Amino acid sequence: MQLTEKKNEILDGKAVIGIEFGSTRIKAVLIGSDSAPLASGVHDWQNELADGVWTYSLDAVKNGLQSCFADLMKNVESEYGVQLTKAAGMGISAMMHGYLVFDENDGLLVPFRTWRNTMTAEAAEKLTAEFGFNIPQRWSIAHLYQAILKNEPHIGNIRFMTTLAGYVHYLLTGRKVIGIGDASGIFPIDPEAKNYDADMTAKFDRLTEGTGFGMKLSDILPEIVPVGECAGTLTESGAKLLDPTGVFGAGVPLCPPEGDAQTGMAATNSITPRTGNVSAGTSIFSMIVLEKNLSSAHKEIDIVTTPNGDPVAMVHCNNCTTDFDAWVKVFGGLLTKAGVELPKGKLYSMIYELAAEGNPDCGGVISYNYYAGEPVTDTASGKPLVMRDPDSAFTIQNLARSLVYSCVATLKIGMDILTGEEKVALDMIYAHGGLFKDPVPSQSILAAALNTDITLMSSAGEGGAWGIALLARFMGRTDRSETLTGYLNNRVFAGMSGSTVSPTQRDIDGISAYMTAYRKGLAAERAVIDN
Repeated sequence: MQLTEKKNEILDGKAVIGIEFGSTRIKAVLIGSDSAPLASGVHDWQNELADGVWTYSLDAVKNGLQSCFADLMKNVESEYGVQLTKAAGMGISAMMHGYLVFDENDGLLVPFRTWRNTMTAEAAEKLTAEFGFNIPQRWSIAHLYQAILKNEPHIGNIRFMTTLAGYVHYLLTGRKVIGIGDASGIFPIDPEAKNYDADMTAKFDRLTEGTGFGMKLSDILPEIVPVGECAGTLTESGAKLLDPTGVFGAGVPLCPPEGDAQTGMAATNSITPRTGNVSAGTSIFSMIVLEKNLSSAHKEIDIVTTPNGDPVAMVHCNNCTTDFDAWVKVFGGLLTKAGVELPKGKLYSMIYELAAEGNPDCGGVISYNYYAGEPVTDTASGKPLVMRDPDSAFTIQNLARSLVYSCVATLKIGMDILTGEEKVALDMIYAHGGLFKDPVPSQSILAAALNTDITLMSSAGEGGAWGIALLARFMGRTDRSETLTGYLNNRVFAGMSGSTVSPTQRDIDGISAYMTAYRKGLAAERAVIDN
């Protein structure tokens, strides 16, 4: 598309906007009719640990939304010389799970408890046993039931529960709705009915009967809107929140709000069986589309859905790049003291290059990147740890490689269950996220860890904001019989290039040896946390 065509699409309101709330960055992407990005805007933010709870304030949510959108509008005007005043569609995506509950006046009852918290072990265990379905600690229903079990004072006032994406969507449209993928991280989904599982809903109501909760679960859950359908329009108050200057107008249709896992699937075109994707940033998770149900429930594996509502096996790990980033900062500090100033990107590339030179098994250096608790390995809270034997090959190369290994080690534990015990077949896994900004060696290491080909699409850097923009664009399709799979295959990814890395036996053997020591060392990690 030529510059004049892009400018006209913006002026005519034919472009589409996707906004995603990630754990460290809020990003907005404007795409054209060819689905290619036209402009973007960003706002950096961080969660905070307040009174032992990982949280973001609602003021931070609103201010971040405005800042991100203002950056998008500024970049549109700078690049095209026109103002962004309207759009053909919009979508909101955000980190899944967590606990956002409101009273009858839409007042927040307790600070937002994010996916990163590991405070619901009792509730998760009881619900898993009751449902015969794995309920992870970070799911919204686990947070709700834990609050009920503890008889927290706010539970009798709950009138609405949603996710971060659902909350922002409500601010913009006034509608309490959700996409089915994001809903699948609130409560289990019936894949046939494409709705919350009715039997499990009834079991939950029986479990909470006579408690201080006093509500039917269905009365507080957001309504599920199918992919491709309109889930509301931008209200006057929503437009004013988005753009306080009043330049951007109301009336834009919004697609159902979705979770970051689902927008990652859309952004990598991995929504059909035997495909999957790995998203690696502050957290790391895999999404593997299933051909059939698993033989049994596993605490390491969630069953969520694609944006279409099809079952997906999800291995979600709370920790990925945060500890790696901290080490890179330390290395940078050492270089600065030595009088060497390296740009951030060059510094990361140098550490990755060192990791590529390390021994396949890291020479006996083991790293645990646990900034937060990690349910997959039964660790209740965060204590980053590096261990080694006195005779280990403790070099900068092996330390760097161990730090990269630690980003994928916990994921491998869950994925080994899928591919080993459950015999789930994989044709291809697509990767995206901050860990893959320097593809080598992280792409090669992930390929070895999962023993399968890993592909980085040329679009991988666009992320979930682009993914939700694609779902918003799909909402406006003219052929209403067109499926999301067909739309992505034929209109978005046809002819798109990517780079694929296959695992080498040397790396497979190396990470296998590393994982043997890693699993044994978990006892020490737990002991540090417990004491």
